[in-house]
Amino acid sequence: MANHGDWQFGIYLEGLTGGKPALPMDYATLEAAAADAMSTEVWSYVAGGAGDEHTQRANVTAFTRWGLMPRMLAGAAERDLSVELFGQRFATPLMLAPVGVIGICEPEGHGDLTTARASAATGVPMIASTLSQDPMEDVAAALGDTPGWFQLYPPNDRELTESLVRRAEAAGFTAIVITLDTLTLGWRPRDLAIASFPQLKGLCLANYTSDPVFRSRLSAPPEEDPQAAVGLWAMLFGNQSLSWDDLAWLRSLTSLPILLKGICSPDDARRAIDAGIDGIHCSTHGGRQANGGLPALDCLPEVVDAAGDAPVVFDSGVRGGADVVKALAMGARAVAVGRPYAYGLAVGGQAGIEHVLKCLLGETDLTMAINGYPTVGALTRDALRPVR
Repeated sequence: MANHGDWQFGIYLEGLTGGKPALPMDYATLEAAAADAMSTEVWSYVAGGAGDEHTQRANVTAFTRWGLMPRMLAGAAERDLSVELFGQRFATPLMLAPVGVIGICEPEGHGDLTTARASAATGVPMIASTLSQDPMEDVAAALGDTPGWFQLYPPNDRELTESLVRRAEAAGFTAIVITLDTLTLGWRPRDLAIASFPQLKGLCLANYTSDPVFRSRLSAPPEEDPQAAVGLWAMLFGNQSLSWDDLAWLRSLTSLPILLKGICSPDDARRAIDAGIDGIHCSTHGGRQANGGLPALDCLPEVVDAAGDAPVVFDSGVRGGADVVKALAMGARAVAVGRPYAYGLAVGGQAGIEHVLKCLLGETDLTMAINGYPTVGALTRDALRPVR
């Protein structure tokens, strides 16, 4: 298999006849282009964070405090970026993080399906959000042979939670990622300033309105009384009351691997694994839910150690391939990205997502090559040094 970094040579060859990439090659330019492409409401929701957004920025800058130690003559001319998760071999360590409004990040309003098609085209697995413009069954079908995981916001209704999990399993998703840091909506000044919350307009609720249990809670079908459906969703979503005592019940719902998303404490990681949870998703929700916390990267090493043999997936603040490499060196088994591909979708549709993934994989691959790390397994904490 060709090295991912070889993609750049095609760009340089195109340049010999005057060709230049139609889409941005760096994150800052991509972000600026997405700001122009998105509506005010969608931009606020995707780009914004909690409070004064200090934690959101800290997630990004945390990577600058670490540098890779270059190792020469390490036989890194050919690289293997593959990783294994739950007995399945993934071609790369990259994943598409769940983004609750990805469905409306493109004008046609089917961004979940477009993301799934980009996942299928690149082989980068997608973690599909509960908050989707299209039902999970359609999203899973669009993934083709590429593995997909389903991210669950457990509603305050056990029967509905069970229905969502059963549907995800039947649709072909291969793991369930349960988000824990959204017991309620975080304080988001950008959204508050324009009084905008897309789900209260009935957007991205297809997994609920298509669910037989959810529909049974309504006196009229959602198509006839959409306001009642939104009201029910708000009541079920905004009053989540999970505790450690609920893990045994959640574990009983499926034979699929379960990961808990939002774990940053090593004590919580140990407790989760002891309770039969299969993996950890170390994340601070990109700084969107709570301000004033630690950067997720600072928590990652202790979470990895506490998880033992259980895999840890990481997200929060990843903006480039060098960030991916550093998170892997700290022990993450896979690294999920959110905003970069959301911006790629807004700017260029499916081609935009694929472009962003090629950029991330190309930079990840070349960072490993130039610094002398031929495989993901070669990346350990010994490869990192503090930047003074």
